[in-house]
Amino acid sequence: MLKIKNIFKKKKTQSLPSFLRPFLWSYDLEKMDKEKHKQIIIKNILDSGTKQAIDWLRENYSKKEIQEAIKNSVKSDWSKKSINLWSLVYKVEPKDSRF
Repeated sequence: MLKIKNIFKKKKTQSLPSFLRPFLWSYDLEKMDKEKHKQIIIKNILDSGTKQAIDWLRENYSKKEIQEAIKNSVKSDWSKKSINLWSLVYKVEPKDSRF
């Protein structure tokens, strides 16, 4: 008789790599979920990340997910240089205000 794996078993989430800590310094990396917190992760890494962090971001999130994170953010939450760059790269603009 074959053993059937429990397909409903909750997946254990992997913690984020420690090299992302400088860009997410106000968050507990051990408690962050890559999917649940993707807006925060993407925005913070794009805004102040290193090449290594940006490479990790592009490996872990699709172009569409990154575009959505930019589009759903607020312009004033970004450094001016970062949002100008990433708006050009991903051809999407953030919201002008929260309201």
